Amino acid sequence: MEQEGKMIIYQVFTRLFGNRGLRNKINGTLSENGCGKMDDFTNKALHEIKKLGATHIWYTGILAHASQTDYSAYGIPRNHPAVVKGKAGSPYAIRDYYDVDPDLAVHVDRRMEEFETLVQRSHTNGLKVIIDFVPNHVARQYHSIAKPEGVKDLGEDDDPSKAFAPDNNFYYIPGAHLGGEIDFYDEEQGLYDEMPAKATGNNRFDAYPNKTDWYETVKLNYGVDYIGNTGNHFDPEPDTWHKMLDILLFWASKGIDGFRCDMAEMVPCEFWGWVIPKVKAHYPALVFIAEVYNPDEYRNYIYKGHFDYLYDKVGLYDTLRALVCGYTSATAITGCWQCVNDIQPHMLNFLENHDEQRIASDFFAGDARKGLPALLVSACMNTNPMMIYFGQELGEEGMDSEGFSGRDGRTTIFDYWSIPSIRRWSNHGRYNLHLLNAKEKEIRRYYQHVLNLCQTEAALSKGSFFDLMYVNQGGWLMNEHRQYAFLRKYGKEVILVVANFEAIPVHIGVTIPQHAFDFLHLPSFARCNVTDLLTGKEEIISWMPDKAVTIDVPALGGKMLKLSF
Repeated sequence: MEQEGKMIIYQVFTRLFGNRGLRNKINGTLSENGCGKMDDFTNKALHEIKKLGATHIWYTGILAHASQTDYSAYGIPRNHPAVVKGKAGSPYAIRDYYDVDPDLAVHVDRRMEEFETLVQRSHTNGLKVIIDFVPNHVARQYHSIAKPEGVKDLGEDDDPSKAFAPDNNFYYIPGAHLGGEIDFYDEEQGLYDEMPAKATGNNRFDAYPNKTDWYETVKLNYGVDYIGNTGNHFDPEPDTWHKMLDILLFWASKGIDGFRCDMAEMVPCEFWGWVIPKVKAHYPALVFIAEVYNPDEYRNYIYKGHFDYLYDKVGLYDTLRALVCGYTSATAITGCWQCVNDIQPHMLNFLENHDEQRIASDFFAGDARKGLPALLVSACMNTNPMMIYFGQELGEEGMDSEGFSGRDGRTTIFDYWSIPSIRRWSNHGRYNLHLLNAKEKEIRRYYQHVLNLCQTEAALSKGSFFDLMYVNQGGWLMNEHRQYAFLRKYGKEVILVVANFEAIPVHIGVTIPQHAFDFLHLPSFARCNVTDLLTGKEEIISWMPDKAVTIDVPALGGKMLKLSF
């Protein structure tokens, strides 16, 4: 069955989305700053996200993770503050793989039921659901209180006297207490003592993590002996493999549509090649997305690991960021797609996510409008999926100093907080434009228009791609360092896309070579009518091989000229 539109993922940090609190005290507690709930994703909210152009919603931070908030009244063990980053804690320090984070529930004792209802409500509003799977590491005080009957906890049968054993779930440093430069003392709970110390999540195999390490997490053992260097122990499959398969099947049974797999390349590819087919044997439509940063491993994780999609971070994201900031040439985009041309349908494009700085932050572009030409390229140059991060479509600056996160141009994942732009857009649950300023409205309309074009225009969602840069360099008709041009074609329709990264409008000529006409089977016209899909206005152009199409392109934007023949 042919895909009708492009896959557009709306990533949302669940804890922050619905929080309307105005206090925003630095390092504030849950009672001081408040917290968004799953119930805040109302039918109206989900309808507006769908209307933006999204096909999928990634609810970030669903799994129960370590926190400084006390839920012991609900039978949830308290976490020691010394091994929790921030008052709210990192959503990637999982304390119970089988539980929903209690912060997100209106009724804590019914948190799983509220999640299941959220999945149903998302589906009702035409959105497929993605959640995190965090396979590489867990919170230091991991303990499952929600695991199904008969399931053994991680580490329950470990032999901690051994630094490595194939069926241990953790790596140990026998005879050593957890130490280092971290202060593991808390006035109320005393000293956090871990003996023997476990290896830290970012492959730190000693007992002395520092402040830049993922010190609040412990590394899971998938059968790779990093300590004794005895190689891989994958036959028989290690105990951790089977425990993770059970966890994936548990969440898949909740009706979700996919997993975004955190730091997937820190887990051996052999595990993914074993587990993903087993999960898909029961849930064939389930999507697996890998956070992978090493291009040398891309094909392994697709062909051997069986992932559907991989982050295109070190290629397209890094190049577009540098281009927006004026550090590289638009010609560099060509090399991005050439490097992954054989696996292009598997690459997930994005300009923001929870790990990256906001486009509008002082650390990136300082103005969300500078990212609009990058959106045209990232969303429209191929058929592969596109992801945006909540607030990106409003020009959220991410310049708050929230607490543990600090003022770093990112939206915090560690603190209780509310996001100014999202708060105004939600407008007390109305989810409209009334409280947005003119700039926020402009950016949101642009995103909505472009993302919906990706759904409605067949040439963008499933058409052929042709890069025009190789014939538009070194001349005077176009500045190849600040403009990028390409064609998309499907059936009897072709779209000329030009992105202008300059802060001024330009009058340029874009040459379309004879090879493009031959390769895409295009007719030629001395004069023809085209429509700019971004404005709806009609223009008359010359559409001839090796001749320049002369057009006016607005500042920090572009043109998408559609020709039907």
